[in-house]
Amino acid sequence: MNENKRFERIYKQGMGTMEIWVDKETGVNYLYHNGGYGGGLTVLLGKDGKPVVTPIEK
Repeated sequence: MNENKRFERIYKQGMGTMEIWVDKETGVNYLYHNGGYGGGLTVLLGKDGKPVVTPIEK
């Protein structure tokens, strides 16, 4: 299995799935929510309306 995974989960909340994932190449954060038979993924936005970006360590 490839250990060079592009996405890393940095946060998980509750019994239903609410997670924040970081793209380790771009630093962009994504919000993932899953409940029942549906789910969705979207870019996580800050209060200024811009994507939340985590600094990448190389």
